Amino acid sequence: MTTSLEGKVALVAGGTRGAGRGIAVELGAAGATVYVTGRSTRERRSEMDRPETIEETAELVTAAGGTGIAVRVDHLESEQVRALVERIDREQGRLDVLVNDIWGGELLFSWEDRIWEHSLAKGLRILRLAVDTHLITSHHALPLLLRRPGGLVVEVTDGTAEYNAENYRVSVYYDLAKTSVLRLAFAQAKELEPFGATAVALTPGWLRSEIMLETFGVTEETWRDALAKQPHFAISETPAFVGRAVAALAADPDVRRWNGRSLSSGGLAGVYGFTDVDGSRPDAWRYLVEVQDAGLPADVTGYR
Repeated sequence: MTTSLEGKVALVAGGTRGAGRGIAVELGAAGATVYVTGRSTRERRSEMDRPETIEETAELVTAAGGTGIAVRVDHLESEQVRALVERIDREQGRLDVLVNDIWGGELLFSWEDRIWEHSLAKGLRILRLAVDTHLITSHHALPLLLRRPGGLVVEVTDGTAEYNAENYRVSVYYDLAKTSVLRLAFAQAKELEPFGATAVALTPGWLRSEIMLETFGVTEETWRDALAKQPHFAISETPAFVGRAVAALAADPDVRRWNGRSLSSGGLAGVYGFTDVDGSRPDAWRYLVEVQDAGLPADVTGYR
């Protein structure tokens, strides 16, 4: 698939690592100018205390063929987000794509604690990081995005609306965070539609993010070694896959057909024809329902 985003300007809010980094790089590969924001820089780490930085992501964007611009922003701080959008307006005079991928809650939620056992402070922090940040960013960025018709807002979450409606996701706080983002995309779609803009929710499948690879003690080159511990990891995908989904949406002149929809990287690959870096098209959410959640042995035949 060939996409061209030459002359387009994107903001990937939460582009330090994982899906955000993959999205930023693939937008760059299509020729876009991409502002990459986050809290981790080479001089200062966020509470995540990880080595990935926004400068690295911006450099990868540029190396891929776009223009990467790193800006340290705490998206819970309204004035910092306002200043970011003013800078984009001053430097570019436009914003075509807004990707709300801010998260940062990996170290805060418990897989075992029920609502009365879970740390209340950490739970509320999860919701602030996952929901408030997206609201604050959209509040400040949408007037610039709406200056020209055809703007796109992508709310990145975990799980499709259909899957999350039927399945409890890890904990009360995680469940609420990821489901809230789905509804946020739907609500924004209603408000943006009269102005010729589009909002969608988008989920990757089982993502081979930096954190996930570390959890299994593997690298991107050796990721299949993790199948001995978790055979269903065979359906996993790289961050580039969801990045290509966003690039395809941003380049689609008929993107408004998706307005308000809950989308997945695997589902969009079947529509737009892009692949993951290995040439496959993993359809993780269909696999989860039909194979993993059904208790069947791992077998990705027909799913990637």
